[in-house]
Amino acid sequence: MTITYHVVPHEDGWAYRLDDVFSETFPSHAAALAAAHSAAARHEASGEDRFIAYQTPDGRWRHEVAAGRDRPDTEVADSAGTAGDEG
Repeated sequence: MTITYHVVPHEDGWAYRLDDVFSETFPSHAAALAAAHSAAARHEASGEDRFIAYQTPDGRWRHEVAAGRDRPDTEVADSAGTAGDEG
């Protein structure tokens, strides 16, 4: 699975967006692009296995182990015309 961070104009500045969620607004394109690359790299970073619990749509609780090495590939797409792969 690959997820894409999009660098876009936002609220009189620039931000990065993942799906329909925006980051804070940055004063420059370069700052937003750097922040998007940083977020993408952190998203790929492996961590420790963790026990997690979550509720399913039918209201049941599930308990399982989330593997810290099970991370998505990420990329950064830049609306200003450049793009860079992170993974």
